[in-house]
Amino acid sequence: MNSRPSRFRTEWFASAGQARRDVLSGIVVALALIPEAIGFSVIAGVDPRVGLYASVAIAIVISLLGGRPAMISAATAAVAVVVTPLVRDHGVSYLFAATVLMGLFQIAAGLLRLDLLMQFVSRSVVTGFVNALAILIFIAQLPQFVDVTWHTYAMVAGGLAIIYLLPRVTRAVPSPLVAILVLAAISIALGLPVRTVGDMGRLPEGLPGLSLPHVPLTLETLRIILPYSLTMAAVGLLESMMTAQIVDDMTDSESDKRRECMGQGGANIAAALVGGMGGCAMIGQSVINVGSGGRTRLSTLVAGVFLLFLLAVLGPVVGRIPMPALVAVMIMVSIGTFSWASIPNLLRHPPTSSVVMAATVAVVVATHDLARGVLVGVLLSGLFFAGKVQRMFAVEREEAGDRVTYRVSGEIFFASVARFARAFTAEPGRHVRIDVSDAHFWDISAVGALDKVIARLRRDGSQVEVAGYNEASANLVDRFALHDKQVELAAH
Repeated sequence: MNSRPSRFRTEWFASAGQARRDVLSGIVVALALIPEAIGFSVIAGVDPRVGLYASVAIAIVISLLGGRPAMISAATAAVAVVVTPLVRDHGVSYLFAATVLMGLFQIAAGLLRLDLLMQFVSRSVVTGFVNALAILIFIAQLPQFVDVTWHTYAMVAGGLAIIYLLPRVTRAVPSPLVAILVLAAISIALGLPVRTVGDMGRLPEGLPGLSLPHVPLTLETLRIILPYSLTMAAVGLLESMMTAQIVDDMTDSESDKRRECMGQGGANIAAALVGGMGGCAMIGQSVINVGSGGRTRLSTLVAGVFLLFLLAVLGPVVGRIPMPALVAVMIMVSIGTFSWASIPNLLRHPPTSSVVMAATVAVVVATHDLARGVLVGVLLSGLFFAGKVQRMFAVEREEAGDRVTYRVSGEIFFASVARFARAFTAEPGRHVRIDVSDAHFWDISAVGALDKVIARLRRDGSQVEVAGYNEASANLVDRFALHDKQVELAAH
């Protein structure tokens, strides 16, 4: 009875002071979302409203359904890149249908506990993912410095000065918000020749409408959207799970990643129904939110609601916000996101960990595809781990008259079976005892290798006995081994 109100307060209204920080951080995020959502819409080849409405719907819904308080989800580049061919070849209606199916796949992933796959992502991969994303965020700001006057450079420098120096004076108001408001006031008052949010694309007017995707409900439609929906769902969940882990680390708290999977699915379905594209968690905006003091679901809800207010009511005013102010905020995000300790750690950490981290960064930066980078990192981690573990066993031979004992210790699995088999030599006419009391057989490859060793020794005229199985190994051998069954058959 008492846990429910307590949990509600923790996730929504921890205190009056925290609520104030959540509201202010949500406002900062809402302002920073506008140019990004417009940019992602351009990447996908759709109207800016598609990205903006998606960001509104996803942020509001995920604040209610998500498993990670204070994490920001909206339209993202990772999903936008995936759907570009779909929009080009079939139109925006198919994008909405694919987004609905994407949401259903993500809900199914949550029900099937696919979030548990995150335990196979090593810390080196997470660090590489974070560093690569920080680099991409910085690179994304570079076009704003092309063909501009010195005013842009001055405003970005001024914005960074406010962002980093104001916290030394007061933390009552998030410094990124102050930077945006101050630079906007200066730009509008002086009429400075700098790019504005309005230059990024036409802002929507009014509230989004609710409607179903206008596509034929046929198998042909399913054939078209299915590959895109699966890819969108996988990329979205991967980025969301990674971002959730990063926010967990930043806030020293835990999140419900299964709930986050299903929440992402519900949010994407809602986005499609209001004419929005698919999305997922945004590490840059999440870092802005947490860095500005956001800790609860209230900050995410405020971000979505205030973004809607900005678009529906203050559109003309928002359009006059100078881009250099938002560029300064994103550069701050890039600097704050990058794990600077990982650079000296390249020499201190094991070489394999450094290779995994560097490879993840290189692939993501080269392809601009987070999923590919993480996949490469996970594969390398798996290969290095398998290589390390396969050396974690030993076979010792002891001889006493016509009896030979092989003492096996360590881990026997698919990567170590070749070395395991080579450790046994021919023992013609002898009694061979294989002592596995300090060993563990992990898979059928290990059991198959044991079968081959025993069969080879028996062909050479040896009497073979195996002793010392632990419970798990005994169960595996009992189910899949052949050598013990052959003995039993011979006895009959």
